[in-house]
Formats: sequence, structure tokens, C-alpha cells
Amino acid sequence: MADRSSFEVLVIGAGPAALCIAAALTERGVAVQGLAPEDPAAPWLNTYGIWGPEVEALGLQHLLEHRWSRTGSHFGADLSAAATPHGIDYGLFDKTALQQHWWDQCRSGGARWQLGRAESIEHDAHTSVVITSEGDRLAARLVIDASGHHSRFVERPDEGPVAGQGAYGIVGRFSAPPVDPGQFVLMDYRCDHLSEAERRCGAPTFLYAMDFGDGVFFVEETSLALAPPVPYDVLKDRLLRRLTHRGITVEEVQHEEFCLFPMNLPLPDLQQRVVGFGGSASMVHPASGYMVGSLLRRAPALADAVASGLQDSRSGGQQLAGRAWQALWPLELQRRHALYRFGLEKLMRFSPAQLRSHFTTFFALPQEQWYGFLSNTLSLPQLIAAMLRLFVVAPWSVKAGLMGMQGRELALGLRMLRP
Repeated sequence: MADRSSFEVLVIGAGPAALCIAAALTERGVAVQGLAPEDPAAPWLNTYGIWGPEVEALGLQHLLEHRWSRTGSHFGADLSAAATPHGIDYGLFDKTALQQHWWDQCRSGGARWQLGRAESIEHDAHTSVVITSEGDRLAARLVIDASGHHSRFVERPDEGPVAGQGAYGIVGRFSAPPVDPGQFVLMDYRCDHLSEAERRCGAPTFLYAMDFGDGVFFVEETSLALAPPVPYDVLKDRLLRRLTHRGITVEEVQHEEFCLFPMNLPLPDLQQRVVGFGGSASMVHPASGYMVGSLLRRAPALADAVASGLQDSRSGGQQLAGRAWQALWPLELQRRHALYRFGLEKLMRFSPAQLRSHFTTFFALPQEQWYGFLSNTLSLPQLIAAMLRLFVVAPWSVKAGLMGMQGRELALGLRMLRP
């Protein structure tokens, strides 16, 4: 089949990252073609959370399906542990509304999607051609791969084991409320349902839970990050044991959620011709696992750079890709990413008791510091100041864990200076 070159950017993927960047590009008048094995209008399975101030700053609070003002966490070891209130609203997007929001922008801007799988990409000086498994050849000035962290086309260095955040969750009805009515629990690290050996040596996991109203709750057992990741069957077993220990049984399962994504991917090669966005571009927050807020904040800068570069017909494909990568990963964000990866490497070595002490200290920081850390909205100096303050006020058990250098921690710390 002959090349199709009536569009300027080809976006690979059909999930949140793909629709987000395609919408931002079409809003700027860029001709966009999408390519994915699945229909971009097919329902999304997983849930997407965001802090209230974060979504308000984006002006998208109307896309939330649920919002909680009673937010908190438990960092003690047993049921007697008091909750730590967070004092900031938390919300879950209405997945259908968020998807429709981006999809409407894509369609109004003339973007179209072809069903198919990208098999290979050929580049010349000015054009990239994506060859599909069906033999179609789709040509564009720039290819953006937003297909997720398993991307075949976005290259990154191998820097050792990749830590995964795993979670198993249930939306349903229970014999008793697993959390108080109207409550959102970010982290419940209470572990009195585990054996003594599991508490001392097992992988730390926590409950992420919320009241959906009308007697429906969402409960999810989560591992912050480990390499290799905690298996789903272990997470499911721990969730059910946690509920049983509290005298709660599952009466109706409306939806099961399985999540697994990398937390500490190194940055991609920022000189390559294929530009990543979303998971393929290592945009998952290495300390929290969040990404949707980052997609929404960073898509405009990437779209601006691409639209500006496309206006110069003399600009080659390599120059266009370089401008895009620079807009997506400026030096400050590269350094912040390195600092977050350094911090996560520390946390993965913490015992369950150290983790509980760490998070107790972390959420005792001024709200603007812990919130900015989790949302990745602090500047680099502000981020360093927050981490230094945490170290100063932390108990000695946490200080000891932070000071010990093992494995690749030193190299990750030095990368903040030279990403």
C-alpha cells in the first residue's frame, strides 16, 4: 500500500496518554493519525486518582466521579493505630468522562484512528514510516509512541532490575464497611492480619480504599514498589486476610482490578527519532505511581514544541524529535526524576517498620511539601529542601536507612547532577 502522508504526527496507542497528547496536538491545528490494536473509544478498565488541588489547577474537576474531603492514612502496626489526616481532597476521575473529553477534542480536531499493530518503523531525513502487521505504511513527520511502558520502539538504557507497583482490588459490597462512610484511605499499613514472619521479612503492602457511596466500596492491596513485583495471588490473599481479620466478608464483586506498572524506569534515550509520551517516556511518578496529572500538565508543552517545529518545513525528523524530547524532559525534570528514583531505591530497602516510620514523618511535613512531592509540582530546590527537612526530623531508624548506600543508590544520586 502506498504511504499515507496527509497527516503530520502519528500517535501509537489508544489509552489515556495517546488520547491526551493527540487532543493537545489537534487543539494546535496539527494533523494527527492514531494507530492501535484496540478502539480508542473502548472502555478503560483501571481507575485514575488525582489530588483535589491538582485537578482544580487544571480546571477539570467536573470530570471527577468521586471526591472525598475525609482523607487519611494509617501507619501504625495494628487496629489501635490512629489515622493520620491529610487535609486535602482526593478524587477519582469518571473514566468515561475523561476518555470522552479527550476523544471529543481529537474528533473535532480531525484526528482519526486506524486499527492495527505497529510492526516496524523506517526513518529518512524528513519522514518516519510505520509499517503495520497488515502491511500498511503510514508516513508522518513525527511518530509519538504512547502505547505504554512495554513500547517496542522507545529505547532506554538497561540499568538493572525494574521495580513494579502491583495491586489487586475489588469494587463491591461487603458485610461491613471496610472504611468509614465518606472516607478515602490513601495508605493503610496496619499489618496485624499477617504472621510475625511476614511482618518482619515479608514484602510490605498497604490498603488503598474508599467509599463509593450506596453501600459500594473499593479496596485494593498495593505494593509500593519491588523488584520482582509482588504477585497478584499474594496481594489478593493479603487483601482477603486483612478483611477477614476485621470481621468483613466480600458479598458482591462488581469489578476486579489488576495493576502492575514500572516505577523506576530510567529515562529514554532523548536523542532517538521516536518520541515517547506517558509510560513509554518514563512519566510514571517514581515515588507515587501517579501519571494522569503529569500527562495533563506536560502535554501542552510537548504539543507546542511539535506544532512549532512542524511549521519549519526545512526541519528534519531528527531536529523535530529533539525539540519534542527537550520540551518533554527539560533538564530540571530530568534531575527531579533522578532524585525520585534515588529516593525510591531507598524505600525499597526499608523494612515494614521503617516504612511506617518514614511515612509517619513524611506526612507530618508541611502540607505544601508532601503534596508537592507526590504531585511532582515542586521545583528542584523545593524538592531538595523537602527531602532534607524529612531527613532532619526523621527518627534514627529512618535516618539509618537513608544514609546507608547499597547497590546503585550512589549512581542514582549523582545522576541528579549529570542526568
